[in-house]
Amino acid sequence: MSLIGPLRQGLRVIIDAILPPVCLRCQTLVADPGTLCPACWSRVAFLSAPLCAVCGRPFEIDPGGQMVCGECLKSPPRFGRARAVLRYDDETRPLILRFKHGDRLEGAPAFARWLARAGAELLDNADLLVPVPLHRWRLAMRRYNQAAVLAQALTPLVGVETVPDLLVRRRRTVSQGHLGPDARRRNVTGAFLLPPRSLPRTEGRRIVLIDDVMTTGATVNECARVLLRGGAASVDVLTLGRVVR
Repeated sequence: MSLIGPLRQGLRVIIDAILPPVCLRCQTLVADPGTLCPACWSRVAFLSAPLCAVCGRPFEIDPGGQMVCGECLKSPPRFGRARAVLRYDDETRPLILRFKHGDRLEGAPAFARWLARAGAELLDNADLLVPVPLHRWRLAMRRYNQAAVLAQALTPLVGVETVPDLLVRRRRTVSQGHLGPDARRRNVTGAFLLPPRSLPRTEGRRIVLIDDVMTTGATVNECARVLLRGGAASVDVLTLGRVVR
């Protein structure tokens, strides 16, 4: 008879007694680690159909079929499809920013489960997960790339390999936070590089880009452009949050 189960359960009891699990959003006590309390769960907007078949923008009413939003018809993105877990708004911003900037990585397993569910259609035939890279100086200051943490937590759930260094951010860009759509595009143009060592791993592969938040899509669009130029068969995008205007 295996003792692994009882030992793990006993260890969990000890850990919870020392560090009681708290809600990922509001930090109140919860029953299980890596979860939301009922109040926060009710406030968080999970994105679901009906969605734009390309960018994943939610529709207010169901148009039926595989509909594409006006923005994608007007200016088709480089990536094939994009999906996100959460609407990025005042309710979800604390949850994501705590993970991104606050060294609070305990939410990664839960986020990975949510990503696996939201991105099931993208992940089904994917060959590689590629996190959007940080510039080396920003990585040194932050100590981790939140997109890589998400991708690596997702890998064992979906059986798709993560390659954290496939893409390189060769130019340090200013923060996109207060830039408009056109300025965002200019800011990231030419910022990413596919090193020669990455070309054999890119050729013919179906890639899913992983990032924390998609705002205008400028960053993932530029990454997709570089990957497709390097021979990728397709590039889709999966993010934890999505700004919906």
